[in-house]
Amino acid sequence: MKELVEILARALVDQPEKVVVNMIEKDRSILIELQVAREDMGKVIGKQGRIAKAIRAVVKVAAARQKKKVIVEII
Repeated sequence: MKELVEILARALVDQPEKVVVNMIEKDRSILIELQVAREDMGKVIGKQGRIAKAIRAVVKVAAARQKKKVIVEII
């Protein structure tokens, strides 16, 4: 999951070296924290949050195979 979010985020931003992804795993859930440069926040969130929703949807489908709930936070 962490690698998937990292690949997607690095493809979207202008400063891929500043992308940081942290994963916190609990019993049946996973929290993924995505940090990008302040200038790239708009590119990751998108208009009306569409890109952020798409990232969350892709990760949710990938997590369904592992039967876990995933939460993606953009910090």
